[in-house]
Amino acid sequence: MEHGEHLAAIDLGSNSFHMVVARQAHGEVQILDGLSEKVQLGAGLDRDNRLDADTQERALDCLGRFAQRIAGIPRGSVRVVGTNTLRQARNAREFIERAEAVLGHDIEIVAGREEARLIYLGVAHSLADDAGQRLVVDIGGGSTELIIGERFESTETESLHMGCVSFAQRFFIDGNITEKAFDRAVTAARQEVLSIHANYRRLGWQQAVGASGTIKAISQVCVDNGWSETGVTMEGLKKARKKVIKAGKVEQLDLKGLREDRRAIFPSGLAILYGIFEQLSIEQMEVSGGALREGLLYDLLGRFGHEDVRERSIQSLMSRHHVERTQAERVCDTAMGLYRQVAKSWQLDDDELADTLRWGALLHEVGLAVSHSQFHKHGAYLVTNSDLPGFSRQEQQAVAVLVRGHRRKLPLSALSELPDDEQQGLLRLCLVLRLSARLHHARCDEVIPEMVLKAEGNTLSLQFPEHWLEEHPLTLADLEQEQDYFRAGGYELRLVDN
Repeated sequence: MEHGEHLAAIDLGSNSFHMVVARQAHGEVQILDGLSEKVQLGAGLDRDNRLDADTQERALDCLGRFAQRIAGIPRGSVRVVGTNTLRQARNAREFIERAEAVLGHDIEIVAGREEARLIYLGVAHSLADDAGQRLVVDIGGGSTELIIGERFESTETESLHMGCVSFAQRFFIDGNITEKAFDRAVTAARQEVLSIHANYRRLGWQQAVGASGTIKAISQVCVDNGWSETGVTMEGLKKARKKVIKAGKVEQLDLKGLREDRRAIFPSGLAILYGIFEQLSIEQMEVSGGALREGLLYDLLGRFGHEDVRERSIQSLMSRHHVERTQAERVCDTAMGLYRQVAKSWQLDDDELADTLRWGALLHEVGLAVSHSQFHKHGAYLVTNSDLPGFSRQEQQAVAVLVRGHRRKLPLSALSELPDDEQQGLLRLCLVLRLSARLHHARCDEVIPEMVLKAEGNTLSLQFPEHWLEEHPLTLADLEQEQDYFRAGGYELRLVDN
């Protein structure tokens, strides 16, 4: 993947879209520019959890402006992620296709815990590298992330279903603020935190840190009104609560330090933070300048420097489910060798596709931990539904398709659920992986011969040394059976024994 000196990260949040442009220098990130627009994507979900047309247009207009700023930055140096609203929206795929056309870059949907990991990474790089555990809290438009970590590694990550946009719609209808509604919002926040309360209190922390716009806004109000010297305190939250309830309506909120564009969601964000402070017995919280988008930049730097957290996730999943590594590596090595022979002619010459094939090969037998019967289906389920740090949902789905499709029938229905421009490439990767798995069916250390694989259109020709297939009748039978599966997928497999 091409990358250059300049990097960019875009966070498609439920309340605001954020972008940062930076340059890398000596393994560090130097921020050059930042843009933020309040899009309120979360408010555009209708009763059927579909993004309405007006919200989509507002979002696309914003991305058009972002696209102008990142023009010229290589594709491999830009990461764009969608969070809670795009995780929920039933028409997210259609919107993403339009958004990618505007931006000229891929958009990843990250799971809640992956979002939390990236937030912690951004926060950790903005703070002093002190020993001791810290609690990081980030209140977004549709979800709230709570993380415990030390230095640059998160140890506990959680994403809760509450956010300042969703709580505003739920508790402060039409901008009305009552004491009863505020207390109900606080209670709802405490109920969400209750599920992690015991574990987080057991682990403990020496420092509580807040990230992103909502907590920054609350901190600004507390400091400007003299309710705290720095950051957020429980005493400051109590005073802010009184002022907010006294106002009665959002449009009558007149707090020193509160920006106009934050007014509508300030009561709901305040209630969520109040509930978190109460439930976790927090007295004081400092505020970080880093968050999700900075975490994306540092995660990108790690990939450039061969410190890709996704590699650790694959190895961890293999260990957790006792994958036979010798067999996985045999299949992987052969698959990558075959891939290199057809990558150019099959338009697969892409680092992302190569990584997907390698990960799929390493995990192709992970489902054996569940059952031998239909283990390819069990494996696909495990890959799809496991928390894999570093992976987007789309990346996990692509690897799962390869695991599902390495044996038996080709997963044509699963492929049809993917974007049109990805289906052919993943099907072809499936075919390469299937050949490798068949060639190593015997699970032995016998070195397979050098083979020549050629691709022309929808035809694959696999050429063996003279008489090798005759001397290995079981492998020949496997490959002849594979020819039937290829035909069902619209491909032809030719076996050549010179």
